[in-house]
Amino acid sequence: MSTPTAVLSQQKTPPGAERDWNSIENGQRALLNILEDFAAEKTRLEDSQRAVLNILEDFATERTGMESGQRAMLNILEDFDAEKIKVKLANQQLESEMEERKRAEEETLRVNREVVSANKELEAFSYSVSHDLRAPLRSIDGFSQALLEDCAGALDEQGTNYLRRVRAATQRMGQLIDDMLNLSRMTRAAMHPERVDISALARAVAVELERTQPERLVNFQVADDLESMADAHLLRIVLENLLGNAWKFTSKRAHANIAVGSAKSSGGLAYFVRDNGAGFDPSYADRLFGAFQRLHATTEFPGTGIGLATVQRIIHRHGGRVWAEGAVDRGASFYFTLAGTAS
Repeated sequence: MSTPTAVLSQQKTPPGAERDWNSIENGQRALLNILEDFAAEKTRLEDSQRAVLNILEDFATERTGMESGQRAMLNILEDFDAEKIKVKLANQQLESEMEERKRAEEETLRVNREVVSANKELEAFSYSVSHDLRAPLRSIDGFSQALLEDCAGALDEQGTNYLRRVRAATQRMGQLIDDMLNLSRMTRAAMHPERVDISALARAVAVELERTQPERLVNFQVADDLESMADAHLLRIVLENLLGNAWKFTSKRAHANIAVGSAKSSGGLAYFVRDNGAGFDPSYADRLFGAFQRLHATTEFPGTGIGLATVQRIIHRHGGRVWAEGAVDRGASFYFTLAGTAS
């Protein structure tokens, strides 16, 4: 007994059906190929779209970078303009300073010429003072001495006292003239800086003072190793005046003490001469260094008031400064600095 399949397989295909079936299959394959091509084209289009988007993104990034670059360039240009203005202002200021410096140099030259002229006049005045004033003073003092010696019997006590006062006044006038001339010389004398042993100078001046009044008991204390670059002659005059003042103003002390040393100050190292003498009112400290300025009567302590003015001029010529500290009846300390001293 045959199966239905076998029966079907034994049946013949109608004429033309096989061709139609092949056409259908060919159409299907063509359609599939078209669909595949369409899918591939779609993929290519998508890839192109992505590429275009990437290009657009890169373009946007590049545009942002270009905008940032433009802003940076504008900032640079603005900074350049600002610097250009600063340079212009600096040049104008420099030109102004150069003109001011030129005027200052011209003024300095004019002042120097005036100083030279003033020094010549001062030299002429000093010569006049030295010769024209000394002669009459010597005459007054000499004739007064002659009257005291030769006419003592004809003079009463009052007349003798008058002549002695005349002699004292002429001698004081002579001392004033000498001090004025010394003060003038200190301003004009040439300086010769060298390494100076201040301790040795102070001790030498102390020995000379002790010889003038050997009966006095004065305790001198001079620190060791005090040195500086200075003019030895001028610095000796400074110490002679400062130590001489200390010697004078301790004359009424039973136990006088005079010290020479150094101490730190705002300007570096300062040297000092200190005593336990009469001292002074600190409110008048600025007057001490003026010419002919005195804080004590000549009947109490002798002097012309020139010594400290001389000290100040010498110290200023050395590029230093000088000042004083003290109190009434409690002694005084005189300090000075020198430009050639290491701090």
